[in-house]
Amino acid sequence: MYIKLIIKILSLFDFFYKKKIIHFLKKEKLDNINLLIDVGSHHGETISLFSKNFKVDSFFGFEPSPINYKILKKNIEKLNHQKIKIFNHALGDINGELQLKQSIESQSTTLLKINKNSKYFDRKKKILSLDSNEYFQNFFSVKVETLNNFIINNNISNIEFLKIDTEGYDYNVIRGLGANIQKVKYLYFEHHFHDMFQKKYTLSDIHNYLKKNNFKKVFKIKMMFRKTFEYIYCNKNL
Repeated sequence: MYIKLIIKILSLFDFFYKKKIIHFLKKEKLDNINLLIDVGSHHGETISLFSKNFKVDSFFGFEPSPINYKILKKNIEKLNHQKIKIFNHALGDINGELQLKQSIESQSTTLLKINKNSKYFDRKKKILSLDSNEYFQNFFSVKVETLNNFIINNNISNIEFLKIDTEGYDYNVIRGLGANIQKVKYLYFEHHFHDMFQKKYTLSDIHNYLKKNNFKKVFKIKMMFRKTFEYIYCNKNL
């Protein structure tokens, strides 16, 4: 009950910065979206937000956690949108399988290894009154596919908006686009500046990779009470 209350409070704060993101995209005149790909759909928050604020022709949502996916499926059915397709697997820079760690705080479910000596991890455990073994309670072997592979197999010609929220695995998803990164107009992702997730890259790595592929940073916002920022990059060629 206590954990659910904490998550509810964070969700209320997140509502206000999500409004800022929507406002920015409206200023960019992104009223009509041909295709939105949502990597790390969780319970469908992004799909719901964009379906209410924009005219979106089609959605593809990816959520590897079987626990989160069940809730996602129910929430998507409530939206009654004719062109939402959801998939119960991960996207990354390989085609294969990886172990998924399901967090009791479901938003922090991740494919990455955890630094149990992290001060940030220690703080989260204290706030939630948990020990290390309680925080991650389920482990699943999940399918992983590259976006490049998915785009080719589904004959996708362009992606108006790509959102990535994969708890430290975002750069892997971006690299998995390969040359098809040029089909993406807007790329929206988060970056964690804490050391709880053992990721092998920095924000500079992502920035330089996107810059090399003709993307420009157009938006940045800090998530409340977390060492996490969200960014939007725009493809200058589209």
